[in-house]
Amino acid sequence: MLWSDLLAAVALLLVLEGLMPFLNPAGFKRALIQVAALPDRVLRAMGLAGMILGALLLWWLRG
Repeated sequence: MLWSDLLAAVALLLVLEGLMPFLNPAGFKRALIQVAALPDRVLRAMGLAGMILGALLLWWLRG
């Protein structure tokens, strides 16, 4: 893996993370309030699921 690949991935992450607050700031605020109210175990499960899904997708794409 080249550093340029890592930087490209981080850049894409920033673009995707910025979409919702740019397109719908009020909805983004409501979503953050709802996420903040979730129990820690649910947030951890969501984080773990996201990491596993991301790793599997990366493994599949990179073969």
